[in-house]
Amino acid sequence: MCRSFLERPVERIVLERALAMATRAPSAGNTQGWAFLVLEGEDTAKFWDHQADSSWLAHPSHPGLLKAPLIVLPLASRARYLERYSEPDKRTVGAGRVEEWAVPYWLVDTAFATMLLLLGAAQEGLGALFFALRKPATPLLAELGAPPDWEPLGAVAMGWPSPDDKPSLSAYRPRKGLDQVVHRGRWGER
Repeated sequence: MCRSFLERPVERIVLERALAMATRAPSAGNTQGWAFLVLEGEDTAKFWDHQADSSWLAHPSHPGLLKAPLIVLPLASRARYLERYSEPDKRTVGAGRVEEWAVPYWLVDTAFATMLLLLGAAQEGLGALFFALRKPATPLLAELGAPPDWEPLGAVAMGWPSPDDKPSLSAYRPRKGLDQVVHRGRWGER
């Protein structure tokens, strides 16, 4: 995850290739109930105006993050999934109402697509950072003209990584090995 960017625009074709990879994500019922709201250049200031406050801006790594020439908001639509699973070929599954979904696949699928966006950015040589929104996004999304039934999962800052980018302290935590995350047949069996 990149937290410091060069003040250099990302060419449209480079961004399009990263976004195209995201559209290849798996999707329940092939619903593809995700969208990406891309803010470029000066439009990124709208995002920061809504999301950043003085305490957040005071963090030492954030000035480099503010230089990101792209902010991508991955959005999920619950309504698209409820509509899709009300169609004849999916009606028997019984997922035409929110309470029938044990797992909200509109969020899962959008997370898959966002992961592929991050991998697409890396493949293009871009730096990227997925991060949580600090404030409710409704006012920002309304200002940007997003339909009210789309909800953000977070935000992705993207751009050319700065040579002074440093990993967060979290990056130094050891990765768990397979013996810690894989359980065979029952919990605790390796």
